[in-house]
Amino acid sequence: MTRRIWTAAAAFALLASGQAMAWQTPEAAPAAEPAPAPEAAGEETAPDGTTPEERANTARLNAAQASRARADNTTYAQEVSAAQQQVAHDQQVYTDETAAYEAEKARVAAMSAEERIQWEADAAACKAGDTTRCAPPAPVPPQ
Repeated sequence: MTRRIWTAAAAFALLASGQAMAWQTPEAAPAAEPAPAPEAAGEETAPDGTTPEERANTARLNAAQASRARADNTTYAQEVSAAQQQVAHDQQVYTDETAAYEAEKARVAAMSAEERIQWEADAAACKAGDTTRCAPPAPVPPQ
């Protein structure tokens, strides 16, 4: 039963493709291009079938496109240059700010180390009996 169904489906597909091909024959297809106009007297056509006027128009359009392309390339080169300059500027700003941050961090660390050394010396002197170097007692909160 399945074999008959597959055979029938294949036959139907073959018939349908034949009908589709009939619609695509050159006799039934509309003309894609209009018939060429008769050539004017004195115009020489190139081997590719173009007239001098068509070749002149093509050359003019090619020159205009080349001019636009050069302008676009110049604009792009300027944008790339500006972007590179901006990146270099941003990198310099980052380097400067990082150096300033590191310098401040080193200054604070040195100041902190100096204060700690002074505190340790005062604490050692207080423990040794020099009460002038002892920290004042913490205030007692009122009750």
